[in-house]
Amino acid sequence: MGKVWSKRFDNILNPFIEKFNASICFDRKLILEDLDCSIAHAKMLGKTKVLSTTETIEIMNGLETIKVDYLEGKFSPNLPSEDIHYFIEEKLISLIGETGKKLHTGRSRNDQVGTDLRLWLRKEIDNLEILIIDLQKSFFYLAKSHIHTLIPGYTHMQRAQPLSLAHHFLAYLEMFQRDRERFKEVRSRVNTCPLGAAALAGTKIKIDRNFTASELGFEKIYKNSIDAVSDRDFCIEFVSASAIAMSHLSKISEEIILWVTDEFSFAKLTDKCATGSSLMPQKKNPDVPELIRGKTGRVYGHLQALLTMVKGVPLAYNKDFQEDKEPIFDTAETISSCIKAMTILINEGLEFNIKNLSDAVENDFSNATDLADYLVRKKVPFRTAYQVVGEIVKYCLERKILFKNLKVEEFKKFHPKFDEDVFLDLEPRNVVKSRTSEGGTGFIQVEKEVNNWQKKLLL
Repeated sequence: MGKVWSKRFDNILNPFIEKFNASICFDRKLILEDLDCSIAHAKMLGKTKVLSTTETIEIMNGLETIKVDYLEGKFSPNLPSEDIHYFIEEKLISLIGETGKKLHTGRSRNDQVGTDLRLWLRKEIDNLEILIIDLQKSFFYLAKSHIHTLIPGYTHMQRAQPLSLAHHFLAYLEMFQRDRERFKEVRSRVNTCPLGAAALAGTKIKIDRNFTASELGFEKIYKNSIDAVSDRDFCIEFVSASAIAMSHLSKISEEIILWVTDEFSFAKLTDKCATGSSLMPQKKNPDVPELIRGKTGRVYGHLQALLTMVKGVPLAYNKDFQEDKEPIFDTAETISSCIKAMTILINEGLEFNIKNLSDAVENDFSNATDLADYLVRKKVPFRTAYQVVGEIVKYCLERKILFKNLKVEEFKKFHPKFDEDVFLDLEPRNVVKSRTSEGGTGFIQVEKEVNNWQKKLLL
């Protein structure tokens, strides 16, 4: 067959431009979706009597044969076909003859590619839902086993207050839950069918758009044919949701990278998720979190590319939209692989150093707020208590000692309300235990949240 467009052209396309123009090298990923789309379209044309029953069956059987041959590895879509849509049309015509030329009745590649891409992306989002749940379960089990393990909490990367390690991990469960919700919202907009919008204006051919939408599992159809073929919001939304999810993966990656350093020594990497150095035999490198952190920028770049692609593009379809697929495909592959890698890392790649974590919260001033709260409990105004504790911190720093090294008499020099019971309030375990406000790091609250997550995750 010649080119898909009409014979109004006298000269052939420049060979370089032909290759430059083609999308078959990457949109072949949509082959199964394109076949499903075409089968539903053919079935609809038969239902509306645009095609005879014999023609409909012949086309559908031909498409099913192509699908089976592809799955059995009997061919691979490639040049010289311009795109996956025309490749399948060529295959069908070569298989069943003239009847195959009737398949494209009542549709355009504009609404066809939009349908294919939505079908593909819908499956990817469903797969991401499963992957994120698996990741949440990994964090859940880690949290469940470390409710009473303490870790320094940080703000501005400075020691702030001691926390339950479980509380720290539960924060990531919340983040990934928001990611699940975002993808679910995106899916609802992905699940709108553009098929039947044709090039941009609809068609005079007798079609049933709701039938094809239902056959393909779409919830609804686009109400405006121009919008149907020009909408790429769903692509941007998917990559945007992916970028936010990647930021969460990058955040925990950075923390793990810090935790396994000799300077922190909060955890160590197992051999299952670390590599060595080609020069320095003592090294154990955190390649998994470093790669996830690095790949985050890649997804951010795809988001910028898509936003730029649609900026200033007039209605309706434009060739610019061919550039939506590679960012979408790579984003889906990147985020899926990063979630899988992080799940393995959490399940198999980390061992926490409980003693170092415990020692860390024993040797700083992260209980300073509790010292102020001690005075507040004794009816001292908070701002006064805050200033008093600031003076005590300065006093200790000058002498290179901690609160626990002071005698009660020294405390009383700063405020008469201090007494022997102050030392109980300063113990890190009691500091964490006392945070009983809802959503806080107190052990009772953390156990409550662990139980809530167990129900949410159906464990």
